[in-house]
Amino acid sequence: MTTLVGLDLAGRRVVVVGAGHVGMRRTRRFLEDGARVLLVDPSPTDEARRVASHGDVELRARPVRPEDLDGAWLVVAATDDRDLNARVAGWAEAGRTWCVNASDGLSGSAKVAASSTHGDLRVGVVSNGPADSRRVAAVRDALGWYVEAGQVDLRRHRRRTGRVVLVGSGPGAAGLVTTAGREALATADVVVTDRLGATWLLEQLPEDVEVVDVGKSPTNHPVPQHEINRLLVEHASAGRTVVRFKGGDPYLFGRGGEEVHACRAAGIPVEVVPGVTSAFSVPALAGIPVTQRGVATSVLVASGHAGAEPATTAALLAGATVVLLMAVSSLPEICAAALADGVDPELPVAVIERGSTVDERVSRATIGTAARVMAAAGVRAPAIVVLGLVAAEGFLDDEVCATPVREAADV
Repeated sequence: MTTLVGLDLAGRRVVVVGAGHVGMRRTRRFLEDGARVLLVDPSPTDEARRVASHGDVELRARPVRPEDLDGAWLVVAATDDRDLNARVAGWAEAGRTWCVNASDGLSGSAKVAASSTHGDLRVGVVSNGPADSRRVAAVRDALGWYVEAGQVDLRRHRRRTGRVVLVGSGPGAAGLVTTAGREALATADVVVTDRLGATWLLEQLPEDVEVVDVGKSPTNHPVPQHEINRLLVEHASAGRTVVRFKGGDPYLFGRGGEEVHACRAAGIPVEVVPGVTSAFSVPALAGIPVTQRGVATSVLVASGHAGAEPATTAALLAGATVVLLMAVSSLPEICAAALADGVDPELPVAVIERGSTVDERVSRATIGTAARVMAAAGVRAPAIVVLGLVAAEGFLDDEVCATPVREAADV
């Protein structure tokens, strides 16, 4: 019967005998765990030499010797010689060192679990009998999917220091929430949420998770930012895991920096899970590439709340794509300033409302007509505004996409 034990190998010596496929796979795994790896093989592969060239693996290009195991916490015998693997396992047994024998998974004193990592949890699967790598990997993957899908309550039951996790929930579509974001949400005792993004996920939380809605709209700011900061610190100070659930990405006009600063100032552990930003994902889903070789090789992302900034006009005059967030009400002012500064009135404009959702709508105009067209269409927030050649209707069907106007070097 095999007992599952988690080994902390960070900074500890691990010896891998054999630099073949199995040995290198194990070596990469141990490096990820922070181990000090000694790799022994009389004919190391080019891959083994490349890995060793980075300095975090010691490579001995010769046959293994018993003294190579001195000081090791764990040994892996992974050569293609079953007898040699058995001898290495015997040396490890004599030295009371845990050893994985890759030949059969039975004669060694340890097994490496097929595992998946989910935040601060690692799920592992091993065979009780003869090794069956495909079988345990299939079970691991199934368990990992179940955790990643948010189907497991990952809240801590043993009280620990409270913490805050800022989670970017993307523009709203189910498939655009990151795995790390869903896993973080499953750890929450308290969720402080905006009104945008994948808020539908909150319906899947256990009933005793406290949800605090601080969402803002263009004309309604019920909870000021300093109060949101206070809520995060207060709940975390009480020992809770607080998820600040934000639309898009926390650091792109999401005031994530202010919230992180407030937590750090209060001595609260805080981390950030990036989200898929609507600035790029919403145009992409609407068939608008914000950059295109030979057409638009740079992009400026700006807040409509800032109004007609000189940087916006300068970017348009330079041929860049400009993506505006929170700009429905300020679009007429921004277009007027661009026209006054000499931007071509025929430059395309696209406005994507409720991007990535079933209610998505795309309206097209030009710099010269945008104010009138968008008013007539009744465009409302939330919306993403794209200004530039790439915003033209049917742009990806145009010959210019297949044969760029200005040939650029491949990157």
